[in-house]
Amino acid sequence: MVANQLYELCEVVGPELTRTELVSAYVRLLRDNEAEVRITAAVKLTKFCQIINPDLAIQHILPCVKELSLDSSQHVRSALASVITGMAPVLGKGATIEQLLPIFLSLLKDEFPDVRLNIISKLNQVIGIDLLSQSLLPAIVELAEDRHWRVRLAIVEYIPLLASQLGVGFFDDKLGALCMQWLQDKVHSIREAAANNLKRLAEEFGPEWAMQHIVPQV
Repeated sequence: MVANQLYELCEVVGPELTRTELVSAYVRLLRDNEAEVRITAAVKLTKFCQIINPDLAIQHILPCVKELSLDSSQHVRSALASVITGMAPVLGKGATIEQLLPIFLSLLKDEFPDVRLNIISKLNQVIGIDLLSQSLLPAIVELAEDRHWRVRLAIVEYIPLLASQLGVGFFDDKLGALCMQWLQDKVHSIREAAANNLKRLAEEFGPEWAMQHIVPQV
């Protein structure tokens, strides 16, 4: 595939020539008429942005990313969802919150579960950025009751990491009830993961928290 070959060429010629000669070629691939080409190009997004500088990525690549998040092909959107969070460290905090956050939220609400799953599975790459965790929280709470059990399971497994970033006060206020709710889920895998979560949360927040919040409800 040309998209793979272009990235290999970028690695060979180095950052300087990539910035001056190959950015436009990569943009054309991201906007190719064939969905398969767009998918292959999208998978290389983070790696390509690591080669060029953040300003070029914001100017030339981000507009394509916004288009891909609305692509008519669910497979293109799914490919984008699997890599887009990796762009956050490359673009920096400001551009991530201003430019990427709306795309994250759009993909988290995508009608196809595989798209939602792909971005959930990579959220650990952006948690820890101030404001981002809290901005994503409403979407995460909504996904906690997703009709597809695999999406619910992905959210359950992601909660301990989120809890460690948000802190005990914010967690108790926003997510505590959900953790207990999952213990009653109709899917065994989710009940099992939820029980394991409580153990991890007790380790994170301490025995006093566990005695106050978990023991009375179990």
